[in-house]
Amino acid sequence: MSTEHVDDEDRRLMEEEPSRALVFPGLEAFVAEYLVQILGRDAAGPVYAWCPDWWQHAEALVRLSAMWRAFEYLRLDSSLGMSSWWLHHADPHLAVLLHPVTGPFAACKAAGGHVSLPPLPVTPAPPGVLDGPVYALPAEDPWSLD
Repeated sequence: MSTEHVDDEDRRLMEEEPSRALVFPGLEAFVAEYLVQILGRDAAGPVYAWCPDWWQHAEALVRLSAMWRAFEYLRLDSSLGMSSWWLHHADPHLAVLLHPVTGPFAACKAAGGHVSLPPLPVTPAPPGVLDGPVYALPAEDPWSLD
């Protein structure tokens, strides 16, 4: 397996702790060699949407990457790890990703091929609206004893 898309921390774990080595060296391997292999779904039917060019969808990249990283971490828990992965990571992300109306692949399904959608529109907030402390992260560690 190629390790060209492995970050430094993952590479360190693979070298220093062989028992914790990644099962899949990158997101593409996780999707192609595992996820799509275990998800038998009728993507042409009315219930699910999928795009073979999944990597062109920013939302899919983020969600699938989160699923892959959670898989690599939770698989090490031999008792409840995989159950937790399915219930708390795979099921919620797949429900969004594969949704035929509101998911990121919905337009692809309707068009019969990949469709790039523009990002959601945004209007800048007026000055002062987001100045409250509830809308910002502290510049310093709030738990620091300094």
